[in-house]
Amino acid sequence: MFKFFKRVKTVVGSELNSMLDKAEDPVKMLDQFMRDMENDIREAESAVAKQIANEKMLKRKYDDAQAIVDKRMQQAEQAIEAGNEDLARRALEDKKNHQDQAEQLKASWERAQTDSSNLRQKLDEMKKEYQEMKLKKDSLKARAESAKTRTKMNRTMSNIGGDESRQGFERMEEKVMQHEAEAETSEDMSSESRSLDDEFEELNNNDSVDNELEELKKKMNKE
Repeated sequence: MFKFFKRVKTVVGSELNSMLDKAEDPVKMLDQFMRDMENDIREAESAVAKQIANEKMLKRKYDDAQAIVDKRMQQAEQAIEAGNEDLARRALEDKKNHQDQAEQLKASWERAQTDSSNLRQKLDEMKKEYQEMKLKKDSLKARAESAKTRTKMNRTMSNIGGDESRQGFERMEEKVMQHEAEAETSEDMSSESRSLDDEFEELNNNDSVDNELEELKKKMNKE
């Protein structure tokens, strides 16, 4: 499981450009790498926990065997003092058996202790490396998002003022000018199409005002 981290470093480092060339989403790939690393850390933590439990179990068995060795030694001394050599001999024989077991258990415990220490050290290295990779991932994600934003912005800006947009704008301008010309033409035609009746009506209106003015003048002169 510890070899995975070396593989991830290689991928994130030397193979990142390859991912981009293959049109893979680097943000999604980096997130997947981090999830894989997190899974490996959990597996490593489980392995370390089991190893520590095994170490403690061996230590407890060693302590129990050594306790019996010490007890049989005290019993042998007590039997000698009581003048019972046969009991002392049997106590020493049992002590020897437990002494052999204690030595074997001590050797196993010491090996387990060394293994636990090594695993804990590797786990700490994994966690440290994970934090470093996480910082690098955040930086790479920010760079990737920035690159995508710049690319999108550049494409948008390249369309603004392009031939298609400019031609469309010019067409709309021509349509507006055409509508304005049509409006002016319709006004001229409306003015020219005044009927004779309209002109006579205007003439009669003018005569009516002139007649009223003459009547007013006569009235005022009489007064």
